[in-house]
Amino acid sequence: MLAREGGEPPNAARSEGWKAAIHRYVKLYNQAEIDRYSAPFEAVIADGDHMSRFGRRLARLREQELLRGILPSRSETSAELLRVSESGTLSEVSVLIELRVKRTIEHHGRTYLEERFDRERLWLAAEGADYVIARVEPIVSERRPRFSSSYSGHGGGFADEQALAAESKPQSIPYINYDVLPFFKHGRAGIRYRRDLAAAYADRWWNEPNPAYENFEVNCTNFISQCLFAGNGPMNYTGKRASGWWYRGFSGGRENWSYSWAVANALQQYLSAPHSSALRATVVDSADQLALGDVIIYDWSGDNRFQHSTIVTAFDAAGMPLVNANTVPSRHRYWDYQDSYAWTENTKYRFFHIADEF
Repeated sequence: MLAREGGEPPNAARSEGWKAAIHRYVKLYNQAEIDRYSAPFEAVIADGDHMSRFGRRLARLREQELLRGILPSRSETSAELLRVSESGTLSEVSVLIELRVKRTIEHHGRTYLEERFDRERLWLAAEGADYVIARVEPIVSERRPRFSSSYSGHGGGFADEQALAAESKPQSIPYINYDVLPFFKHGRAGIRYRRDLAAAYADRWWNEPNPAYENFEVNCTNFISQCLFAGNGPMNYTGKRASGWWYRGFSGGRENWSYSWAVANALQQYLSAPHSSALRATVVDSADQLALGDVIIYDWSGDNRFQHSTIVTAFDAAGMPLVNANTVPSRHRYWDYQDSYAWTENTKYRFFHIADEF
């Protein structure tokens, strides 16, 4: 193999070159989390479509933060390379990157920390001794529901639903997976929703999966259901995927949970319907009517098909909700999600105030 002066192989130098380009990109990305301007990126990104998309997003956030009266005083962005594909000569490199953003927010005399993980796919091209980012593709997982509430890819339900129904308890009594919550007390009525426990669970597991549950590729609603359950939300076990709100795990090659447990659109339908027992909620008109442990479900296109779920875990100085979420791990993120590429001008929200007692 030919070597450069000093004995370094050409590919080794090129490898360091594209990594240096990634480092510059992450540094600029972090700066944009403070000043909300995209101009410096033009030195490292040759993707005009993304620069236009990114610029619009930053302008929207700059206006929003001015109106809210917040000041991002500090940002720390680290990066993990999840997948790297290099051509033989390293003239082209593609990278799946996870950007882990931690922002310190000053708001009317109060300080809070906001965190989120963003994923992007970057294509880099060699230009002489340097590299330019030729293309950027944000991974917008909030817009990718794994399946709809009418999903029938597993034969429309269980092969032996009658047997599962026979072992179930009356729907007014929670069906409990004791591996998940072994000390839960059964009761027909008077179960208090522990909003503090729901929020504490969301803060504990926002950025890693709880091994007691299945972890889905699109995990947002599974995570929210776990939070509700941790707050004493009683399962409505029916043994049928299209009804109730329940979880039993994955066994025998079958997914044993209801659509409402794992699918945003199905959860909003379940919470919107009246229930005399089990998990109940009231639809309220605006975000400022929500309390700790309440739920927001998002319809990005405004077509009444909801695709993302979050839970209220804190409030800013104006009393507006800050939320936690999964799939795109987020902690104490501003509720309206205008910082997401999933957000559009047509976005609709469904605000659910969870009942104080079940």
